This record gives sequence, structure tokens and C-alpha cells, in this order.
Amino acid sequence: MLTSTPQKVTVVGATGLIGRQLLTLLSGRGLDVTAASRASGVDLLTGDGLDDALAGADVVIDVINSTTPDDSAEAFFEHTSAHLSAAAARTGVGHYVVLSIVGADRMAAQSGYIRGKLAQEAAAENSGVPWTVLRATQFHELAAPITESLITDDVVRAPVALIQTVDSAEVTTILARIAVGPPLNAIHHVGGPQKMSFADMARTVLRHQGRTLDVIDDPSATYSGLSIDFTTLVTDDDAELGTTRLEDWLTGR
Repeated sequence: MLTSTPQKVTVVGATGLIGRQLLTLLSGRGLDVTAASRASGVDLLTGDGLDDALAGADVVIDVINSTTPDDSAEAFFEHTSAHLSAAAARTGVGHYVVLSIVGADRMAAQSGYIRGKLAQEAAAENSGVPWTVLRATQFHELAAPITESLITDDVVRAPVALIQTVDSAEVTTILARIAVGPPLNAIHHVGGPQKMSFADMARTVLRHQGRTLDVIDDPSATYSGLSIDFTTLVTDDDAELGTTRLEDWLTGR
């Protein structure tokens, strides 16, 4: 268990969107940061290189993601998380942190990918290592791809649901703060500053792109093939919120 300010942090999945930002942020604070990825000789699917990557680490942050969003991701997360959790316990890590998705528990029945994310969470919780899971809403970076996925015959068919995109840089900052703090042994929720309909999100993206398309609420529309309720993808009132609105983030890029 952590008894003092962490000095060494291992980031697993260091080449991804959040991983790259974590490396820069934590290194800039003077921490000894190890980037664990295939490029550094760590293979999570076999466990090779994990013990060396975690040796002496006070904290491990798991931000690994599957390269495929389909049902094969479930087995990927199960295998990688099993190896990581065992290595974390074996090497005496003091805080095991996982990045996950708001609403994962409500979408698991429909998606192997989401079940895999829950397996990733469970691996930390059941590892015997003090842990924290951070569930975040969709990143602002995904607003445009999500909008594009809803277009059929030049019409945006939006699910009748709310979405709450968040700046990935703000998620990274919160994740770093939590990682070097006391383990929560709980799930911490983070979301963007505004809840909007999918239709309003699409209009915001299209306006920024200078495109004019019809946007309609379609009760049969899905989110990446998943049927969602009105509030599946948004946080409850006790969540921590970012400050950068989607429109401001788009304008600032």
C-alpha cells in the first residue's frame, strides 16, 4: 500500500491517446515513469516483460485498449488483465489504476468489448492490490467519428439519448492526480461539463465542419450498434466534471 508520495509510475498502454499524455504529464512532475508497451518489450498477451516493467513501481496505470472493438476484445482484455494483475501483486505495486468507460455496467450484455472493459476493472479490484477505477465519458476526439457513424444517405439519424463528451487532456489530468493519491478502492466517474442530445452533438460537429445535413432523432438508431437508454452514457450528479465544452474544444483545435 502507498505510504508516501509515489516516485515511480508504470503506464501500461503508453502509446495510446491517454498513455502518451500521461507520460508527458507525469514526467514533467519529476516522477520516474516507465512506458510499458510492445515497443518497450512488454507483451501483455503473454505476460513477457511485465515483471521488469513493474519492478519498483509504486503505481501502475492501465490505459491499454483493444485494437478491435468487436467481441474478440473480451478475450483480449481478460488475458491482458489477468497477466497485469498477477504481475502487480507479485511485484508489490502500491496502487493499481484502470481507465474505463461510464455506462460500461449498463452496456455489457450487448458487447464483448464492454464486457472486456469490466474484466479489466475486475482484475484490479480482485488483484489484492489497492486500486482505483476511473470511468470516463466519451472523449471530445470521438464526437466527429460518432457523428460520421450516424450518417445514412446524407441524413444524421441520432439515437434518442444523451451524451457527455469530455476533453481527453482533462481526463488525463484527473487520472494522474488519482494515480499519485491514496487508492480509492472504488470507481470514480468523470464526465464533460455538458450533457447534450446526440442530435445536438452532431449539429455542433457539423457546424464546426461547415457541413449542412439534416439531423433527426431516430428511436431505432444505435450507438456503435448498441441500444442505449436516455442516460446510459452520462454521469450521475456525484461525478467529477471537466470544464471544456465540446464547441470550445473544436474551436480551439
